[in-house]
Amino acid sequence: MDKLLGKLPFLLTHDGICRLEDGKLYILDRRKLPFSREYVMCETPEEAAKAIKDMVTQGGGPLEVALTAMVLADQKGFDLVKSAQVLASSRPTNRTMKKTLQAMLERRNGKSMENLRGEFLAYYDDCYLRMSVHGASLIPDGAGILTTCFPEHSFMLSLLRAKEQGKDFCVYVPETRPYLQGAHLTAPALAEVGIKCRLVTDAMPAHYMACGDIDLYMTASDLFLSDGRIVNKTGTLENAIAASYYGIDYYPFSLHRTDVSELELEYRSGDEVRRIGSQKITSDEIECLYPAFDIVPSSLVKGVITPEGVVS
Repeated sequence: MDKLLGKLPFLLTHDGICRLEDGKLYILDRRKLPFSREYVMCETPEEAAKAIKDMVTQGGGPLEVALTAMVLADQKGFDLVKSAQVLASSRPTNRTMKKTLQAMLERRNGKSMENLRGEFLAYYDDCYLRMSVHGASLIPDGAGILTTCFPEHSFMLSLLRAKEQGKDFCVYVPETRPYLQGAHLTAPALAEVGIKCRLVTDAMPAHYMACGDIDLYMTASDLFLSDGRIVNKTGTLENAIAASYYGIDYYPFSLHRTDVSELELEYRSGDEVRRIGSQKITSDEIECLYPAFDIVPSSLVKGVITPEGVVS
């Protein structure tokens, strides 16, 4: 294992995402972080799919949970094709999860799901590490770096690599409503590995761009479309527009391109906007909306960081 992978914060380690134990799948409940470390227990692929849909894990987490749920399905004799379909439908915009599960089924040929899971995890770890080489090269010493949501492995590894190179920088982390992934996941994860960060509200990035505190915008991406557009968590678009206005380069990370015909945007229940956790913030008669993803035009993207390099 590359030593850089060993420096990842706990919630990005394999066991920190999920684990199989005594015929049960335990998924780290990211909704409870950073205040408590709790797990949601699943005994079927359907229960794992529900946990993914309910945002127990998100970002790159569903992919690893789905791979592990397929091992569980194999061990318990569940229909593997049906299990893969149920898991893939839990987050429809996540094409990487769907394609990986399809590839897992296609490559069985006598292999166990456990062995295939190991092969895919090793493949993605290698992709993350290769992207981190390119990502770190784009980070100047002394930079203020804006991100959005929880940008997962490639971004975190890029920062760790840049830090090893002796670069000093600070990450500006918007809170990321309504699930507050920036506040609950990104900022604490950065602090855990000793990377300087500042938590701001979702309305503040343009202010800090105007002040000259931000030099670079980097995010994950749920999809890198064949026409050059980027799909990522809601809020990415407004930050990309502001970054373009202030002459700040935007670099998202992506494993691969996805054909435009495969685009399916998830629109989540507005009730999730009505509350923060269990606390209501408005009355029941108010209509609330929650488009889960933005589509960012290619004109706002300086380059996409892929395992093969930076694609302009």
